[in-house]
Amino acid sequence: MSLLVIKHAAELVTCHGLAPKFGSAMNDIGIIPDGAVVIENGIIKAVGTTSDILAQVDDELCQVIDASGKCVMPGFVDSHTHFIFGGYRPEEFFWRLKGAPYLEILERGGGILSTVQATRNTSKTELKKIGAKRLADMLAMGVTTVEGKSGYGLNCGTELQQLEVMSELSNEQAVEVVPTFLGAHAIPPEFCGKTEEYVSFIIKEALPAVAKQGIANFCDVFCEQGVFSIDQSRRILQAAQELGMKAKLHADEIIALGGAELAGELQAISADHLLQASDAGIAALAEHHVVATVLPTTTFCLQESYARARKMIDSGAAVALATDYNPGSCFSFSIPLVSALAAVQLKMTPAEIITALTINGAAAVGRGDKIGSLECGKQADIVILEYPSHLFLPYHAGINIIDKVIKKGQVVIDNQRDKTV
Repeated sequence: MSLLVIKHAAELVTCHGLAPKFGSAMNDIGIIPDGAVVIENGIIKAVGTTSDILAQVDDELCQVIDASGKCVMPGFVDSHTHFIFGGYRPEEFFWRLKGAPYLEILERGGGILSTVQATRNTSKTELKKIGAKRLADMLAMGVTTVEGKSGYGLNCGTELQQLEVMSELSNEQAVEVVPTFLGAHAIPPEFCGKTEEYVSFIIKEALPAVAKQGIANFCDVFCEQGVFSIDQSRRILQAAQELGMKAKLHADEIIALGGAELAGELQAISADHLLQASDAGIAALAEHHVVATVLPTTTFCLQESYARARKMIDSGAAVALATDYNPGSCFSFSIPLVSALAAVQLKMTPAEIITALTINGAAAVGRGDKIGSLECGKQADIVILEYPSHLFLPYHAGINIIDKVIKKGQVVIDNQRDKTV
């Protein structure tokens, strides 16, 4: 059967739009009571009330999903992760809880460079195996598209291998992966004390190699005191833009360095973290239509002050939510936890949370015209919740309430079917 019909959704949350939603518009999620969707060959062909849709389509000739008593919405987009890496750092989590500063963690053998060494020592086959398992677990939580960053190689060979693994995984399993080059994640040991030389290496050698590979959609930089300065970040990202990659930034996570302002200046597609973003930086994000990607689970794990998402939205910015899954500061890809923290700590409304995980997340990875909402012509990436309203996503705090996941019109997760009595 070429047609799939989802009917009688208690709430059909469309999140309609082709671009990110800014400010108060984030509360407009386009709910259709008793809604229905028609899908043909992986593309949405019709959206409306069940009565209107069934007047146009004979559901006896289609594959049908009865979503009575359930909420149907776009698949989630996790727009900031570092999911391809080797090794783990569990001890570091507890060192931090006991108050160990980052420099002490480095002295104990932890930190980003620990993962760099482990990733360099992990084969492509193994990286791909563990990456596939992580994507499968994300899919079960309703994530249908994920951004993956390199940044655990800090040399051409391993960086290119990370990106290659992401590209292959995107083609071989259900979750679509959007690769981002993050060679400017830290200073590798072989360039210790020679940050400018490493910046030159990225611009003159790494970026051209990544561009030639043709996989990375974006270039990201960890713009932070003690890592890459505003000037260094600007030069790296401008070089990437000249090679056809769009700019992203890890911005203003630890201090208000001006990363958000730089993101506005460069018209980056997103600025992420933003715990210390200034009022001027937030205004720049709104003015230049840069998606502000907030990562509350990382803040939770680090016991820091949360980013001012409420201020961002009230200032007219577009906010996305993502997990920042990585082996150090946030070993979690839990969309349910992100949702609960967004409600409790960021003071976001349920509608804003849904927008941030769907259409705004899609915009943050340059896919807002293809995914992130339920409307004619878009790819049929859909999640069905066990409950009748989107309110349950943050309300059922930290619990996976996914009933079904549909990717490109195919049911790829059916938690009801897989449950045993």
